[in-house]
Amino acid sequence: MTAFETGTTHPESGPEGALPDQRDWDETRSMGAIVSDISSSLSDLVHQELDLAKAELKVEATTAAKGAGMFGGAGVAGFLTLFFLTFALIYGLGDVMPLGVAALIAGLLWGAAAAALALIGKNRIHEVNPQLPKTAQTLKEDVQWAKAQKN
Repeated sequence: MTAFETGTTHPESGPEGALPDQRDWDETRSMGAIVSDISSSLSDLVHQELDLAKAELKVEATTAAKGAGMFGGAGVAGFLTLFFLTFALIYGLGDVMPLGVAALIAGLLWGAAAAALALIGKNRIHEVNPQLPKTAQTLKEDVQWAKAQKN
């Protein structure tokens, strides 16, 4: 931010607080001071970008973890499907109808639950966006800023 934007005056400004022209201001600063300012600004910028990337990755990792949890639920439901279908087969073969039919219905319900959880988990995994759009946008702005500082 320039002195004009902040409302402050340059140490070498005139009595009315007017800034000298840009050439005079640049000549009063040493090359070391300019390089130091740019280095400090770039360091701050890199730290800010890393903080933004960390925050975005945390959000994306949370979304991925929820999707993985749904797959875990689908695994449990799948196990129970096999258990009840096996149970239904045993009872179906051993006791011709009522008990086997009940176990088959329970197994089919668990199969439906497994399918539903797997679909939900798949959709959650597809929602993960590893491209970090906010970080990419601010990096583009940083490049533009650095080019402006160079000129």
